[in-house]
Amino acid sequence: MLQHTEQNPRLLALQRKALIVGVAGIAVLLGTSLMAGIDNFFQSYLYAFIFWNGLALGCLSALMLHHMVAGRWGFMIQRILEAGARNLLFTAVLILPILFVGMKYLYPWVPEPFAELHGIAAAKHKAEGLMVPVLNISWYNQWFFMVRAAIYFAVWIFLMLRLTGLSHKLDQTGDQTIIGRFRTTSAQGLVMYVITMTFAACDWGMSLEPEWFSTIYGPLYIVGQGLGTLALSVIILNKIADDKPHAPVIKTDYFHHIGSLMTGFVVLWTYIQFSQFLITYSGNLPEEIPWYIHRQGNFFAIISVLLMIFHFFLPLFILLQRRVKRARRGLLLMAKWILIARFTDVFWIIVPAFHPNGEGYGPVAFIMSVAALAGVGGFWVFMFVRNLNKYPLLPLNDDRMNESLGIGPFAAHHQEAAEHVV
Repeated sequence: MLQHTEQNPRLLALQRKALIVGVAGIAVLLGTSLMAGIDNFFQSYLYAFIFWNGLALGCLSALMLHHMVAGRWGFMIQRILEAGARNLLFTAVLILPILFVGMKYLYPWVPEPFAELHGIAAAKHKAEGLMVPVLNISWYNQWFFMVRAAIYFAVWIFLMLRLTGLSHKLDQTGDQTIIGRFRTTSAQGLVMYVITMTFAACDWGMSLEPEWFSTIYGPLYIVGQGLGTLALSVIILNKIADDKPHAPVIKTDYFHHIGSLMTGFVVLWTYIQFSQFLITYSGNLPEEIPWYIHRQGNFFAIISVLLMIFHFFLPLFILLQRRVKRARRGLLLMAKWILIARFTDVFWIIVPAFHPNGEGYGPVAFIMSVAALAGVGGFWVFMFVRNLNKYPLLPLNDDRMNESLGIGPFAAHHQEAAEHVV
């Protein structure tokens, strides 16, 4: 049985650095907000929230996928995924300032304050015409918006508590019947996650520009979250791979498998992005094309090109090489690269909604975006490491893992199989 006796010093060092970055980032964000205004503060804060909440959700979805397929790669990062998913409790708190204060500075369908700030009549937006027949209220009603956010987090936190609770129980009792409950919860949970995340993406992201719509907008978030989670998992796994309990059992194949998954998600992200662009371009409808036009002014156009190169072409070309995926340093470099690409992609989706064609977006606003990302991210990583250090870094008493690794009572079977091959 693999045991966990003390906290990993590399993780503790990461936790300390993350706290420093978090405090510094929030300090810079608050300081620059005094110059740029509260509306710019919430615009940057929303960008940071959507990214880091998405990373926590990516951990939850990858954890459910792992329990469905029980691949060897998943056991190496299972505790990483559980720790990231537990951060949903943290991001549930992060959304409160947006719901109770920031909505009027962010969403054009919120009546008076936005109209005063931006000089538009919110009543003219399509969003106000979207009614819920049974409830007889507008879909983009402030209180209904808050209720939906509460429902999303209730579903996600329930799934997280259920899976992490079962995992802790398996560590303590060794009851293998829990494995069946993993699969049942994950099968239902993946469906619930896709539905709720699609609605959440439309609420928090698409409704920033309510005249525009896309049926593939939700899956774009979902795939991006999965890709970011795999990149994070590679980075953290590299930090702990040389120490117990990973060192005696980890193999090059595990990194190779995660690298292959990253390759698949890069292709899937590109397919979804290009499909959305191609459909919009071929339709050439006046209510659809402004979304892309808003992202072609100022340096947003440069980001569009950079995403094509650094989020698709180069990562795909490099990750298709087997030797890169089997080399820890090479895969670590690609994971950091992809995580930066994910920062940039979410920025490109969210920020131009407030600054069409780059109007009014200058150095101060950019500093605020970076500060918000670093500030929220620093505290996110701090909480993540704290969650990770609370439990064994590898699952205990899970026969699926022991069999796949050839340890415990399954060691003799693996030795016999190896001798038979020879």
